Amino acid sequence: MDIFFKTKKLQKICSTKRAAVKELGPKGGKKLMQRLSELSAAITLSDISYLPPPRLHELSGNRKGQFSVDLDHPYRLLFIPANESIPMRDDGGMNKEKIDQIEISEIEDTH
Repeated sequence: MDIFFKTKKLQKICSTKRAAVKELGPKGGKKLMQRLSELSAAITLSDISYLPPPRLHELSGNRKGQFSVDLDHPYRLLFIPANESIPMRDDGGMNKEKIDQIEISEIEDTH
């Protein structure tokens, strides 16, 4: 899967374990690197499990259109599809089987 970043700062945090650990601590930095590795190895979002440990899920409310995966509690890695046109299902949700590009938008405590 192709991964893009919303900001250069976010790209820097996600580029090296050292920067990730500096931002999120040892456990959080390690988990961020693991999640990015899983996302880059996947062909589409449907390859990422919705069950723990990554717990990929589509968000709702004011975060509609975004997905998240768990990092070190309470943090989550938030991203949006970066496909030219967002593939949708008949029920209105996004079609994870056709999403093969994402843009990392933030690392956030969404609780």
